[in-house]
Amino acid sequence: MTVDSTAARKPRRSSKRAGAKKAAGEPELVQLLTPEGERVEHPDYSIDLSPEELRGLYRDMVLTRRFDGEATTLQRQGELGLWASLLGQEAAQIGSGRATRDDDYVFPTYREHGVAWCRGVDPTNLLGMFRGVNNGGWDPNENNFHLYTIVIGSQALHATGYAMGVAKDGADSAVIAYFGDGASSQGDVAEAFTFAAVYNAPVVFFCQNNQWAISEPTERQTRVPLYQRAQGYGFPGVRVDGNDVLAVLAVTKASLDRARTGEGPTLVEAFTYRMGAHTTSDDPTRYRGDEERELWEAKDPILRLRALLEKEGLADEAFFASLEAESDALAKRVRDTVRSMPDPEDLAMFEHAYADGHALVDEERAQFLAYQASFADEENN
Repeated sequence: MTVDSTAARKPRRSSKRAGAKKAAGEPELVQLLTPEGERVEHPDYSIDLSPEELRGLYRDMVLTRRFDGEATTLQRQGELGLWASLLGQEAAQIGSGRATRDDDYVFPTYREHGVAWCRGVDPTNLLGMFRGVNNGGWDPNENNFHLYTIVIGSQALHATGYAMGVAKDGADSAVIAYFGDGASSQGDVAEAFTFAAVYNAPVVFFCQNNQWAISEPTERQTRVPLYQRAQGYGFPGVRVDGNDVLAVLAVTKASLDRARTGEGPTLVEAFTYRMGAHTTSDDPTRYRGDEERELWEAKDPILRLRALLEKEGLADEAFFASLEAESDALAKRVRDTVRSMPDPEDLAMFEHAYADGHALVDEERAQFLAYQASFADEENN
């Protein structure tokens, strides 16, 4: 994909005409594609994609949403212990994921299923941890995509340390760390900002502001827009329409290029919305109303790109029908793979906890073996 961007070190405040949408109650942000599917321009960021590339972005988002929906259904059927849905955040993830190069390194949270797709991680490999049969399911170094991180915000520090190492090695690759609006309140994220700024680390901090840290709204996390926090640490921040895959791609690409050329970190705030629950253990109806969701359904990232494709004659019914068939095939493969995943060996949980073994782990293993043996004794009696 080709992205032409001036990528100003400190993005200028831009006009409504230039695609920085600011209606009543809406924030100012970088936007290249309106919710109605109209292309708009921005003075600091521009993008030029072929019809094939636009269809590719649409395909990425559709297949990612189908996989995500299938995983949610599998959890409801008892096949997964938990699932964190990305519904509504497809543009933020596909746009940023497609902006990375193969030699860049990605540090995700536990919701970056779309980014994993862009990095070439098989979707079924994401499900093993949520089924409880492995500790991750993929080799991070095969795709430069780290294992999912459950501890909130800690991956920002890991990414910063890795980026500092990249700089010392003299490589021209960049690092990107994903986290949510709630994680932005964690001390680990603040520390990562400090070290990244002081050491001019080639890292992009990508905050998916879906506006709800479980049941806590963003206004309880910060008194200023999240992207402005970067100013206090000495590096630029930019807010992008997180439901606009074109704008996200352009902004992330420019930020990664900036990191690679030695200009240091950038904070990208993708202003989006979590359409579903925080995880399948959450009930969002207890803390937010239907009106809010309906408002954001009108900004659906997939529908707005489809509107562009149809309006400009860049995709026909045969394309959409073929993609639907591909989605069905993906869903079937996901179902079949999950249900056929072998259970791990009973003692596997004690392996690799320490490289050279540990007395406490040995004791716990022995206790577990004795516990298992007690069932055999009961059967014999």
